[in-house]
Amino acid sequence: MNRERENDWGESINFDGKNCGPVREFFITNGRYWIEEFHFDGFRFDATQSIFDNSQEYIVGAIGRAAREAAGKRPILLFAENELQRAKLIRTRKQGGDDLDGVWNDDWHHAATVALTGRNEAYYSDYLGCPQEFIAAAKYGYLYQGQPYSWQEAPRGHPSLDLKPEAFVSFLENHDQVSNSATGNRLRLQTSPGRYRAMTALLLLGPWTPLLFQGEEFGASSPFLYFSEVGDEKLREAVKKGRFEFLAQFPSAASEDVQATLAVPYEIETFRRCKLDWSEREKNGALSNLHRDLIKLRREDSRLCRQSKGGIDGAVLRSESFVLRYFGEANEDRLLVVNLGSREELTPVPEPLLAPPADCTWEILWTSESRRYGGPGVVNIDPDEKWVLPAESALVFRPRRRTQPRKQPKRR
Repeated sequence: MNRERENDWGESINFDGKNCGPVREFFITNGRYWIEEFHFDGFRFDATQSIFDNSQEYIVGAIGRAAREAAGKRPILLFAENELQRAKLIRTRKQGGDDLDGVWNDDWHHAATVALTGRNEAYYSDYLGCPQEFIAAAKYGYLYQGQPYSWQEAPRGHPSLDLKPEAFVSFLENHDQVSNSATGNRLRLQTSPGRYRAMTALLLLGPWTPLLFQGEEFGASSPFLYFSEVGDEKLREAVKKGRFEFLAQFPSAASEDVQATLAVPYEIETFRRCKLDWSEREKNGALSNLHRDLIKLRREDSRLCRQSKGGIDGAVLRSESFVLRYFGEANEDRLLVVNLGSREELTPVPEPLLAPPADCTWEILWTSESRRYGGPGVVNIDPDEKWVLPAESALVFRPRRRTQPRKQPKRR
């Protein structure tokens, strides 16, 4: 162990100090072992900001290299969580990087949480939940790439403007973020159904790589709390104390009244409450339909199935609405229009991204308003006449060849 450098859990593993050779060999060989013997599809490296190593080859990259060698021609996927948002992890070896496939994009999650709940305390305080954040994430991945970050009183992130969109893993829920709250409640229970459907559409149709957390795909109502039953009573109490102190960074969870109701990590009931109710797969059919249809659309649509750097642009339409345009060939463009606010009539509409390709008009390909997803029902929209955005909705448009000449302007 390295007693000179501590992480959030105590002493760091010695990957670059005296006598580190056998330590590095153990971890590198271990990575190879799981691929060779158990045919894993890949790894997710947790909390890499706390894995300290100043060696010429960073230990995470070394494990990944060994894993790929062990896999041979079989493709594997290597992802990392890095709170500091170091782009080096996903750069190629020729670029001096660690050659992983992707990284968690906490920025996207934080912006989405603020947009859905209005909750902007603690580490959410540097996010607005506004349209521009989602446009920036679609084009550039991380929102913070070296700008000032008031919560940590230091710059956050590193430049990554040149990286491909699929290298950024976006999510509404994961095991950390759901449990980092006083109740462990799922995000859909903290917002309106319409907003949740719209944000789910953005998650699953955006150019990033989407992640779904256990049960999210069918609207699980079970919470996900922090649970741990390790060590003796002294250690368990220390874990409880540390967890309660961590949650106190959120003003809404810091009062004595709330702290007294927090789930105790080592109590068996805390764990049991987190178990999925599999009957909800049938009970929540509308949410299951929503996720299935969006995944199918992403996989099968001729344009949405492609992720390409520079193939997308976006524009803010109103305070809570925006458009993403996916550029394609031979009239394969797609529009994803998201409105997280009230019904909007876009008059005037001086936004060229909403203009259809030559000799075409727009038609709805998909909408979150469908009754199939629990929505109020599909509304007919004629973009040639007026752009109308239903409240709390997401719509996908595709071009259609005109069958009639375009309407001529009146003489004024």
